[in-house]
Amino acid sequence: MGKGKGSVGKGGDKHKQVPEDTLIEVRMAKAARVRERGDNPFANDLDGPVPLTDLAVVRGQFDTAVGDDGRYAAEQVEPRPYRVAGRVLFLRSFGGMTFLRLRDRTGELQLVCDESQLGDAYGRLDDLDLGDFVEASGTAMATKRGELSINTERFRLLTKAYRPLPTKTSFKDVESRYRMRYVDLVANPAVAQVFRARTVLVSALRKFLDERDFLEVETPTMHTLIGGAAAKPFETHHNTLDLSLFMRIAPELYLKRLVVGGFERVYEIGRCYRNEGISTRHNPEFSMIELYQGYATYETLMDLTEEMLRFADRALAEKMPEQHVAWVKERAFTLDRFERVPMKLALERALDKADLPAEVVSRIHLDDAPIKEWAKRAKAKKRVIDWSNYRQGAKRCDNDGERLFIGYEYLVEPFLTDDYRLGDHSVPVFIIDYPYEVSPLARKKDSDPSLVDRFEMFVDGRELCNAFSELNDPEDQADRFRAQVAAKQRGAEETMDYDHDYVRALQYGLPPTAGFGMGIDRLVMMLTGATSIRDVILFPLLRHVSPTTGEGA
Repeated sequence: MGKGKGSVGKGGDKHKQVPEDTLIEVRMAKAARVRERGDNPFANDLDGPVPLTDLAVVRGQFDTAVGDDGRYAAEQVEPRPYRVAGRVLFLRSFGGMTFLRLRDRTGELQLVCDESQLGDAYGRLDDLDLGDFVEASGTAMATKRGELSINTERFRLLTKAYRPLPTKTSFKDVESRYRMRYVDLVANPAVAQVFRARTVLVSALRKFLDERDFLEVETPTMHTLIGGAAAKPFETHHNTLDLSLFMRIAPELYLKRLVVGGFERVYEIGRCYRNEGISTRHNPEFSMIELYQGYATYETLMDLTEEMLRFADRALAEKMPEQHVAWVKERAFTLDRFERVPMKLALERALDKADLPAEVVSRIHLDDAPIKEWAKRAKAKKRVIDWSNYRQGAKRCDNDGERLFIGYEYLVEPFLTDDYRLGDHSVPVFIIDYPYEVSPLARKKDSDPSLVDRFEMFVDGRELCNAFSELNDPEDQADRFRAQVAAKQRGAEETMDYDHDYVRALQYGLPPTAGFGMGIDRLVMMLTGATSIRDVILFPLLRHVSPTTGEGA
C-alpha cells in the first residue's frame, strides 16, 4: 500500500493544487490498471450471495446500540453480514488500516479495511479515489471511537470517477452549481434535501387530491391558440402538419373542457412555458398544479387551499423531520392563520397606513399629480413606494378596474408581510375580489359586476396561487375574448386569443365550477426557505456557454 493514500482526507485529493487534467490522467491510468488485472472499472454485475442493503437500513438495525452522544456501543453491535455499495466521500489510511465513508441515496456509513484481514486485496485500495463507487461485503462493527462500520472482508471498484469531486468549500459558485447540478448534489448535501422535499410535496399534493376524488389527467402542452393565462408564449412548429404552435402557458381551458365532459373534479401537474423575464421568482419553464371542482366557488377553494398547504407541510415533517424542523425555524411566516381581504379594502387600508388620499389611485397617471408630496408623506410612514414605475404603469391603464389593480400592486402588495401578522410572523393573505377587467376567465360577482370571484394568495409577500369561480356564461366569455383581441390589436403582448372551440364547449354547459393554479416551484421555495426559483429546479435554463472555454456563446 502506497504511503500517499494516507494524505487523502475529507473532501479532496492530496493533489488538489494539480491541474484537473493531470488528475484525470492519473485516474484513467488507475482504471487501465484495473482492466489489466481482469476487472472492469465500470462494472454492471451486482448479483451476490448477500443482497445489497441500503446504508440507512444498516444504521436502522442498530438504533438500540447508539447512545445520546451518537456513539455506538461495540458490545451491542452484532456482527451481522452485510453487502453495501455507494460513493466514496472520505478515504484515509494509516498503519495498515484504511477507513472509507460511503454514501448512497439513503445515507452514509463507514467501511473499515484491515490489511491483516484483506491480505493482497488490500493493495487494490490504491486504485480508489474520492468519488468512486465501490461495493463491499463484511460484518457490522463499532470502532473504538463508537462509529458504526462494516468490517470489510471483500470489496471491489464498481465505477471509476475520472474527475475529482470538489471540496465542501470549493464548489460554491452559483452559476457552476446550476450548470453542473450532478456535482452540486454531491458537494452540497443541503441542495439534495431541497429536491427530496420537492418530491415529497408533489406526492403529498397528489395524495391530498386523490383522497378527495379528484382525477389526475394530462392535457396538451402544444396549443394552436394562446389561452389560459395572460403571458407571452414560446412558439414552435409541427413539420408534418405544417402547423404553428404555442407551448402552453397554462392547461386551464382544456381542464375546464373536461369538467364540461363530466369530469367534475380534475387536476393536472405539469410543465408550462412563458416567454418572459428571468428572476429569483420566474423561470421560463416551470411546474404548476391546476385543479377544477364542479359545484364549488372560490370560497370553497380558499378552504381547500388552507387545508392543502397544511397537509403538504405535515407530509414534509413526517418524511423529513430533521430538515423540516430547521426549515420551520427559519420561516418568517406561519400557517397557523390565514387572512382574506378584498382588494378594495386592502387598498383603503394601505392608503390609510401611508397617510395617502384616495386620489392617489385616480390621479397618479396625470402630469399634475403631486407625487413628491405623496412620496414624502408615505416615507414618513416607512412606506417606500416605486412611484416612477407606478405612474408609468397607470398611464397604460384604460379603466378604473385596471387602475385599482395597479394601485394594489404598488401600494399594497409590497407591504403584505408588514400589514398582516401573527406575533413575530407574517400570515398568508388571500387577496380577493379582483376587477373583472384584469380577470378575463373569472365569473363576475353577483353583488358587484365590476368585480370577479377571484383570489390570489401571498405567503411571506410572494404570490403562490391564483383561483376563481369560473366564468360559465358563453356570451360573457365571448365578450371577454373579444376584449383580449382588441387589447392585442392595440399592442398589448400578454393577451389571449379568441378560442371558438372553448366558447362552443361552454355552450354545452359548464356547471358552477371553481378553478385553482399554484406554482410547484414556488411552493417548494416557500416551505424549504429557498431564495431563488433556480434553487428548486434541477436544471434551470441558463445562457449558453462554450463547453470548452466556459465563455458565453
